[in-house]
Amino acid sequence: MQIIISNYSKEPIYEQIYTQVKKHILTNELQPGQSLPSMRQLAKDLDISVITTKRAYEELEKNGFIYSVVGKGSYVSEQNNEMIMERKMKVIEEQLMAAIQNSKEIGVELSELKELLTLLYKEEA
Repeated sequence: MQIIISNYSKEPIYEQIYTQVKKHILTNELQPGQSLPSMRQLAKDLDISVITTKRAYEELEKNGFIYSVVGKGSYVSEQNNEMIMERKMKVIEEQLMAAIQNSKEIGVELSELKELLTLLYKEEA
């Protein structure tokens, strides 16, 4: 599992970890029951505070992506299909909101954005 942290991002580091681990789970790069690195090991690997990794893991657990076993570690939770679809839709919404915000910042009109989305969608089909 690769996690890349950006010190230049406006997003807090724990959210960057949360988002990337969640993505790995939703794309099945991490399978149900698979163990995650310990909080200490991940903090060491990323050269960040254990408190930061703890917060990311707590958020992942609170939202049902992982579960923890005291003294054993953290593992990927079994995901039901309805929840996966709902979570994937939320990820899509977040990405679209970011695209819309970026478009507004550079003056791209909604009609241009729709054309681009349609073009990209057709290319992937």
